[in-house]
Amino acid sequence: MNPRWKHRPEGANWGDFGPDDELGRLNLLTPEKVRAGVAEVREGIAFGLSLPLDYPGGNKLNPRRHPPQLAPTQRMGKPNMNFPLYKENGHSTDVVCDDQVLLTLQYSTQWDSFAHVGALFDADGDGVPEIVYYNGWRGHEHIVGSVIHHADHEEACGEHMGALKLSIANFAEKPIQGRGVMLDFHAHFGRTRRALSYEDVQMVIEKDRVEIEKGDLLVMRTGFSDAIMEMNRDPDMEKLNAAGMGLDGRDDRLLQWITDSGIAAICADNYAVEFYPPRDLPGATPHLPLHQHCLFKLGIPLGEIWWLKDLGDWLRANKRTRFLLTAPPLRLPGAVGSPVTPVATV
Repeated sequence: MNPRWKHRPEGANWGDFGPDDELGRLNLLTPEKVRAGVAEVREGIAFGLSLPLDYPGGNKLNPRRHPPQLAPTQRMGKPNMNFPLYKENGHSTDVVCDDQVLLTLQYSTQWDSFAHVGALFDADGDGVPEIVYYNGWRGHEHIVGSVIHHADHEEACGEHMGALKLSIANFAEKPIQGRGVMLDFHAHFGRTRRALSYEDVQMVIEKDRVEIEKGDLLVMRTGFSDAIMEMNRDPDMEKLNAAGMGLDGRDDRLLQWITDSGIAAICADNYAVEFYPPRDLPGATPHLPLHQHCLFKLGIPLGEIWWLKDLGDWLRANKRTRFLLTAPPLRLPGAVGSPVTPVATV
């Protein structure tokens, strides 16, 4: 019996990788899977899969997330940019630049950790749901903020400590590297708003002869980041919403396919991987059903707002779908998300 939970959510894999696991399906990135990724390197061409960190621009895409604020550090009370060291020691010829940044960790190309989305779930079996995350790690005990949110009020509880468990730093320590496999929905559906169903996924797999195996890193192109880049840091939300293609988190057959496929992570060039906002259903349902299925139940990391045009065009022109993917996040303990600079090598 796990000390943190008596039963796990239906369809979850909690405990399958050990009682204290924090890596989820990244455990499937074995040395064999890394070698399988390396075996896909034939041309030695590398593709950067990240947007500039100041894209999409502004905060229209998400009002809580803002562009980076870059500033110099201070030296002798002065901005440490083009700073002649002779001012400090009287003789040096060196000139120094040194800077810092205030960064929203999930503003641009990013990874979501398992601490990003949990659920209210009765893991104790006492009839009262509590805040829990992947593998039963607890809110307020293992993921610690400065406020406890009650139904009718908030309670201050001290210093923000972040994710003491399930931190994004685990994905860097691992790190994330293996065989990437491309599903190019943009090539089949164009730039459109579409909730991608199980049938859509299977159609693309069949038409493009895609082979997906246990432990692969699924990469999906929708064209969303193409639109972001074209807008030059001034998002047109009407056009972006029209380009909002994503996986249908309300499609039970699709969720079961994700479970059965054994994929280790899902990376996309869109805003949320899943179709957002999802179709409304009556009753108490998750607002982010694919996030809950992947992050909360199965321990599958989600990558968002990746730059996939150059890689996708090259793969299509060369009739390939597989490549080596290297994508560790920042090794930032306590963080629930992180920018990432992925590299695909073909």
